[in-house]
Amino acid sequence: MDMLYDRDADTDLIKSKKIAVIGYGSQGHAHTLNLRDSGVAEICVGLRPDSSSVAKAQAEGIEVKSIADAAAWADIVMILTPDELQKDIYNTHIANNIREGAALMFAHGLSIHFNLIEPRADLDVLMVAPKGPGHTVRGEYLRGGGVPCLVAVQQDASGTARDIAMSYACGLGGGRSGIIETNFRDECETDLFGEQAVLCGGVVELIKAGYETLVEAGYPPEMAYFECLHEVKLIVDLIYEGGIANMNYSISNTAEFGEYVSGPRVVTSDTKAEMKLILEDIQSGKFTNRWMQGGQEEIKKFREDMAAHPIEEVGANLREKMPWISSNKLVDQTKN
Repeated sequence: MDMLYDRDADTDLIKSKKIAVIGYGSQGHAHTLNLRDSGVAEICVGLRPDSSSVAKAQAEGIEVKSIADAAAWADIVMILTPDELQKDIYNTHIANNIREGAALMFAHGLSIHFNLIEPRADLDVLMVAPKGPGHTVRGEYLRGGGVPCLVAVQQDASGTARDIAMSYACGLGGGRSGIIETNFRDECETDLFGEQAVLCGGVVELIKAGYETLVEAGYPPEMAYFECLHEVKLIVDLIYEGGIANMNYSISNTAEFGEYVSGPRVVTSDTKAEMKLILEDIQSGKFTNRWMQGGQEEIKKFREDMAAHPIEEVGANLREKMPWISSNKLVDQTKN
């Protein structure tokens, strides 16, 4: 699998396009601002008139249009609204307004791979998926770097779909760090699995279980927080920088030995078997069906339970005593 860079793309191609970014959340604000700063002169954000994001986009000097008007105006329509809203937004505001021969783009393959959206045959259907949250996509760009991107072409009506995707990825900063070509299926299924089994679901449950184990054994909650949550960033940064070997080089011999003898007792063959079942649910569409057909109600209860977990209260109190954590925070909800 080759890694591609700015030198492998026509980085000026995207500058000649009129781009409508639908949505101005985490990914939406990053795509819009990075593309503007990369030289895209004609760019707008498509939003509902009553969206709280209208003021945020306008504060950055970005033109805001209705979703329908944005779709009718643009050469490229990038849909960056939440997955669960995309089908309705597309069918209601975009399908009958997007111009013939335009490019329809996504940053995640779910809506196309699971046939929630069925684009017209005259449209290019592309994906540019940064491998990181939008706040990181913006932050790395401002530091002169970029977040690696995946690009894919589902439908190439124009014959230039790949060139557009590559140029767009470079406009985000992906060409500085690396671009990988893939397809909608592989991106969608691996992304969902990584989120559920490891990055979000797996990590959060591991943190909670470790915290609860220490507190139930009589240790101070603050100690449990530091050991099981706060230090996760320190370890992940080492792994991010140079892989697992880099982390093991940096930690104590005692910690490394504990990793080898105790890690497999936590993540067992039963855990891996459950991971395979999770992957099967993703591949079959079972997870997507549950999310689209009632998940929006389920998630409300999950959020309430998570907010009520003692680790959140303990963590909030401790972070107030560590102001340096928020002095350069990744997420500023007043801006994006």
